[in-house]
Amino acid sequence: MAYRSLRAFIDALEQAGELIRIKTFVDPVLEIAEITDRVSKTRDRNKALLFENTGTSFPLLINSMGSERRMCIALGVKELNDVTQDIESLFKKLSAPKSGLLEKLAMLPELGRFASWMPKVVTGRGACQEVVMEKPDLDKLPILKCWPQDGGRFITLPAIHTKDPGTGIRNIGMYRMQVFDGQMTGMHWHKHKVSARHFNEYKKLGKRMPVAVALGGDPIYTYAATAPLPENVDEYMLAGFLRKKKVELVKCITQPDIEVPSDADIIIEGYVDVDEELVWEGPFGDHTGYYSLPDWYPRFHVTAITHRKDAVYPATIVGIPPQEDAWLGKATERIFLTPIKMTMVPEITDMNMPVEGVFHNLVITTINKEYAGQGQKVMNAMWGAGQMMFNKILVLADGVAASGIKIDDYGNLASYVFNNVNPATDIYFSQGPMDVLDHSCSKLGFGGKMCIDGTHKQEEEMTEPLLPFKLHTGFSSAIILSAFPEITGINHKLAAEWDIPVLFVAVRKDRPGHVGELHEQLSSLPEMAGIKMILYVEHTVKADDIADVLWRFCNNLDPKRDHFYGGPKKNIIGLDGTRKSKKLDNFDRPWPNIIVADDKTIGVVDKKWLQLGLGELIISPSLRYKTQLYGGGASVLDSE
Repeated sequence: MAYRSLRAFIDALEQAGELIRIKTFVDPVLEIAEITDRVSKTRDRNKALLFENTGTSFPLLINSMGSERRMCIALGVKELNDVTQDIESLFKKLSAPKSGLLEKLAMLPELGRFASWMPKVVTGRGACQEVVMEKPDLDKLPILKCWPQDGGRFITLPAIHTKDPGTGIRNIGMYRMQVFDGQMTGMHWHKHKVSARHFNEYKKLGKRMPVAVALGGDPIYTYAATAPLPENVDEYMLAGFLRKKKVELVKCITQPDIEVPSDADIIIEGYVDVDEELVWEGPFGDHTGYYSLPDWYPRFHVTAITHRKDAVYPATIVGIPPQEDAWLGKATERIFLTPIKMTMVPEITDMNMPVEGVFHNLVITTINKEYAGQGQKVMNAMWGAGQMMFNKILVLADGVAASGIKIDDYGNLASYVFNNVNPATDIYFSQGPMDVLDHSCSKLGFGGKMCIDGTHKQEEEMTEPLLPFKLHTGFSSAIILSAFPEITGINHKLAAEWDIPVLFVAVRKDRPGHVGELHEQLSSLPEMAGIKMILYVEHTVKADDIADVLWRFCNNLDPKRDHFYGGPKKNIIGLDGTRKSKKLDNFDRPWPNIIVADDKTIGVVDKKWLQLGLGELIISPSLRYKTQLYGGGASVLDSE
């Protein structure tokens, strides 16, 4: 389904009961983010929010795709799997062998549909250029400051348009933009991104790089900018396919080499001077739930701002999950399942990225397994597949559909996986490129990976029988807590209630090698018989909250560096998901803090709540995390 404007999408959300209009003035600096964080984390009250009084001429839409239902409304489908089936059907038609002329001719209508999705540049000005700011000024937009330690205000939902100077091939990406003044922002593109490569090509040529930023329009434009497409595949071709209508583009006014969607809400035109000094950009409260720390990035200079007469400014916040970006990730999970399995890894049957794993950190994949070693074949193929190269923990299972287990039924799935795992032989470690935002890597953008092969083992893969697990009758959390005062919490519910041989342990470490020593001591206890994995997190984390444990653990672990084996047979694996420091871990990089709102903002929003039309007060989610902070800054001091 194609939306003619962001206003049309807003109308669809409102008709579906998925939108709340807020007429009271709310400050874009910290207040909007705090309100949105509360609403987005309250499942039965999670709605899109339209802030109509922002202190500017523009209303602000946020959390518009922050649930499965709203993501489906954005994509014009009833269920996200509908997109999967649509893509799979197209792939099968295009790739099926054609035995004769008639079958080949029958494909012409399908190819015609494909051509109708291709973007088209039209003449004249678009709706996005109805109003041209006499003097472009970013301060006229309701740009958010989301979290207290952010380096400033950030444009958080920009579709950034660049072109390869040699081929002219367009790329649309989404990278945060820190506002430094009314005419300049940072351009936060990481070294792995296509726009960064374009920047390097312009630098070789010594040419100024034209850039345009589109905000709003059909929400599919926003999604397409986040999609992990292969380089040189036009994001607006994907958008055309998803909306079943081509994207019409118009040339920018001051940067005519760049085309933008004619029906976008706001366009920011400008350039990057490749010879100019970089700017110190950040910190920024990121989708990992931690601050990404400051670094040097290119400067973007604004040459024009145009907009629709009825423009709405779109925004999002990211932080401790779940947030809106989780549902963009779920859409990617569904949309790219078919291309992965039909072009690279045909044995894949399904894929799932749990919210707690914040995208790349944790990926679960089910496969049809036919021969020994097939799990490792899939592992290597996936770690070489586009942005899947950033994956940190890969979990493989097979045959679960036949067992009646759904891939998002994490309890039964974990039981199946661990019944098929010998930790000494079925967990694999590698290293390679990692997301630049992964703070656990000893080196920026390069770190360890782990694959847990939970597929049913064939004879060639077995070194000893895999026995069903039952927690030892002598196991006692109370006894362990008494014997090991550094342990502040232990969660054995999975082992006791689900027969899953995994423990979660919160530990206050105070010396180098402490977690490894503790693991050896715990693994040697007779009552640990049958336990296969112990996950360690820092003492500030509540071990009985599995979602929080997994979120913190996945962020803080470098699997290759932070694993050790213990027990009489060296078959109990320990994984150190505590924070790392120079003093205790010889870790040389700064370690970021988690993201929470400040007390002042929480108090202001509490007082304003009844004026917002959002019903009964929702307590700030940040309050539960205050005790997990180390100091008050964006990064943790080694002494803390």
